[in-house]
Amino acid sequence: MSGPSSWQAVVVRADEAETLSNPAVSVALLADSPDTGGALSTQRVTLTEGADGAVPHTHELSTELFYLLSGSVELLIGDQIRTATQGDTVVVPPGVPHAFGATPGHPGELLIVITPGVERFEYFRHLSRIIRGEVPAETLLEEQDRYDTHFLLSAPWLAARQR
Repeated sequence: MSGPSSWQAVVVRADEAETLSNPAVSVALLADSPDTGGALSTQRVTLTEGADGAVPHTHELSTELFYLLSGSVELLIGDQIRTATQGDTVVVPPGVPHAFGATPGHPGELLIVITPGVERFEYFRHLSRIIRGEVPAETLLEEQDRYDTHFLLSAPWLAARQR
């Protein structure tokens, strides 16, 4: 058996989680890498009907887990589009292109876990500043390595989301 952990248990009450919202998407920041000794980062994402979640990207270092709390989402996994519904789990290994958005005509709510953890809270705050027009979108490109989020184009994803 190993010794004590370098971090303590994390308890985040639903009403105390920092939440970033726009009319289509809400992200509750639950536990970040610094809080978990680098073990993971997790968020709860709520999407309105047909709303886009994340654009196509990869992670070089991290695995990303999506657990569908409710509704229905489309996911890009590699070059395939898959639909997940309540109770489904999708795990995307490092290096695999992925994206997600609510299925047209349906909302979706997901728990997302990234492991090992990378600094995700500041990534979502950065996205929020872009949406509010406080910083240009290009500033996120400069931070791809910091957030282990590397953006790419995906013809299958574009085709699926333009229906």
